[in-house]
Amino acid sequence: MYILGISAFYHDSAAALINKGEIVAAAQEERFTRIKQDSSFPQNAIKYVLDEAKISLKDVQFIVFYEKPFIKFERLLETYLSEAPKGFTSFRKAIPIWLKEKLFIKTTMQRELRKIQKLPKKDILEKLRFSEHHLSHAASAYYPSPFSEAAILTVDGVGEWTTTSLAHGSDNNIKIVKEINFPHSLGLLYSAFTYYIGFKVNSGEYKIMGLAPYGNPIYVNTIKEHLVDIAEDGSFILNMDYFNYTSGLTMTNDKFHNLFNGTPRKSESTITQKEMDLAASIQKVTEEVMIKMARYARNETGAKNLCLAGGVALNCVANGKILEEGIFDNIWIQPAAGDAGGALGAALAQYYYDQKQPRTIKGTLDSMKGAYLGKSYEKLEIQDYLDSVNATYRYVEDESELIEIVSHELENQKVVGWHYGRMEFGPRALGGRSIIGDARNTEMQKNMNLKIKYRESFRPFAPSVLRESVNKWFNFSYDSPYMLMVSPVHPNIQNKMSDDELKLFGIDKLNIKRSKIPAVTHVDYSARIQTVHSETNPRYHKLISSFEKKTGCSVIVNTSFNVRGEPIVCSPEDSYRCFMRTEMDVLVIDNYILYKQDQPTANRDKSNWQAEFVLD
Repeated sequence: MYILGISAFYHDSAAALINKGEIVAAAQEERFTRIKQDSSFPQNAIKYVLDEAKISLKDVQFIVFYEKPFIKFERLLETYLSEAPKGFTSFRKAIPIWLKEKLFIKTTMQRELRKIQKLPKKDILEKLRFSEHHLSHAASAYYPSPFSEAAILTVDGVGEWTTTSLAHGSDNNIKIVKEINFPHSLGLLYSAFTYYIGFKVNSGEYKIMGLAPYGNPIYVNTIKEHLVDIAEDGSFILNMDYFNYTSGLTMTNDKFHNLFNGTPRKSESTITQKEMDLAASIQKVTEEVMIKMARYARNETGAKNLCLAGGVALNCVANGKILEEGIFDNIWIQPAAGDAGGALGAALAQYYYDQKQPRTIKGTLDSMKGAYLGKSYEKLEIQDYLDSVNATYRYVEDESELIEIVSHELENQKVVGWHYGRMEFGPRALGGRSIIGDARNTEMQKNMNLKIKYRESFRPFAPSVLRESVNKWFNFSYDSPYMLMVSPVHPNIQNKMSDDELKLFGIDKLNIKRSKIPAVTHVDYSARIQTVHSETNPRYHKLISSFEKKTGCSVIVNTSFNVRGEPIVCSPEDSYRCFMRTEMDVLVIDNYILYKQDQPTANRDKSNWQAEFVLD
C-alpha cells in the first residue's frame, strides 16, 4: 500500500512516500529547485520519491494533502471580515493567490500531478485525500517514534484554525485532547519578535534562538504583562492590540513598537544589545510556555513519553529544558518538525489513523532511518559531473583508507565538505550533507561563519559526537540523533572565565574560549547536540571514531552544507559549486576526494556568490 504525502503552497513544500507504514523516501522541494523554503507544488520531490521506490503514480493508492484548504480559507475570510475595513490591503493581496491555486486544491493537484504522469483526472481524484494540519504534525511525531503510547504536543504558527494541540497516541490511534486556536499562537508570537529584531519570518527564528544567550531577559515581564497571558496549564491568550498579522502585511504594529521604544531593526543593520535582550526575553517566555504545556500533557494523558512536532518543536533550547525538567521519561521529536514534515505525517495518518492499519514498534530505534530519506547519487553520476567541469579528484575505493585520509585532514584543521549517501529530510544536516571541522579549534566557529557560511558571526555551530561517549563531553546521556536537543558542555571540560571575562556582555562574549571544544560551545556553555549512531550512519560514525583515535576527541563541528540564503546541497553539482565558492579546503563526495588547490582556477570565482548571500 503506497501512500504519497504532499505539503505545498506556504513554505517548505515536500513529498513523502510510505509503503505499508514503512517510510520509503522524503524530500523538500527546495533541495531540487535551489529556492530556499520553496513553497511551490513539489514536482521534483514527488518525482524523486517515486523513482526511489521504482514506481509510478498509478501504483500509489492514496495521495494525501497535509491540510484542509477550505477550512483555512474560512479562517482567513472570518479574520478579514472581523477586521474590516482595516485588512483590505492584505485581503486584496491574498485572495488572487487563493483563487488561483490554494482554494481549489483538487483541481490544482490534478493539473500538477498529470504533469508527472498522464493519468485520467478521475483516477487522480479517486486517490486524493486531505488530512488536517495539526493531525499531520501529530502523526509525523508519533507514528515514527519508538513509543506505543505517548503524549503529543504540536506547536506552530497556525494550521487551519489550530495553533497548538495536545493529543494522546496509543497503538495506531491519535486522540486530540485540547487545542488553542488562531490568532493566539506561540509560533506567531516568536515570529513577531523575529520580525521586530530584523530577521525574516519563517526562516529567521533559529537566529533568535542563537542570539538569545548574548542578551539578558530583561523584557520578560513586559512581554507577560502586555503581550501574552500564560495560564498554569500552558494555555495562553495574546493581546492582539499589539500585533498586525491578522489584518496587515507586517507582524507588529505601532503599539508594539512603542512598547519597546523603537521601530523594527532594519535587516543587515548592526545588532545591538537591545535586540540581544529581546531575543533572550522571548526565548525565556517560550521555554516557560513549553514547560507548562509539557507538565499539563503528562498530567492529562498519563503518558510517560512525549512526541513533539510543529515549527516550535525546532526550538531545541526549549526541548532541552523540557528534558532537563524530567517531566517525561523519554522525548522524541520529528526531525522535519515544520511543514515539510506535514507531508510525511499526512501519509502516516492516512495509513494508521484512517485505514486503521496495525502498528508495530521495532526495538528502541525510531522508523525515520536517521532522517536519511533523500536522494543519493551513483558513482558514475558523480564522476560524469566532475569530469564535465574538469575537476581534479581522487577516487578511493577502500572505505577505511578514505576515512583515514579525511580524519587526517580534520586533525590538520582543514574544513571539509562531506557529501555522502542519502540526503537528510528536515532542516538539519546530519552527516549526509555537512560541512565539518575540528571542534577543538578556537578559530573554527568564526572562520566557518565568515569564510564558509557567509553569515552572522554570533551564530553557533553544532557538535556531532559519538553516541557512546556523549556523556563524556556534555551534561547529557540521551539519544539526540536529529540535533534537536541543547545541553550544557560537561563541567569537566569547561574553562573557568576570569573576572574580566565575566564582565563582558553582548557580542564581546563571542571570543572567549569556554571549553576544550570551543568551536561548538555557545556563549552560555550550551551545545546543540547530534549523537551519531553506527546503526543509522555507519560511515560518519567511523569517521568520528578515526578522528578520536588520532586526537582523543570524539566531537567534530557539523554545520549544514550550504551558504547563507541557499538550501542545503543536494547533488554533486551543488556540493562542488558551494565548495569552489567558499573557503572550504577539502570536498568528499561519497568516495571522491577533491582538494581546493588542485581545482581549475576557472571554477573559483566566488565574488558574485559572496555579494549575493552577504546581502541576503
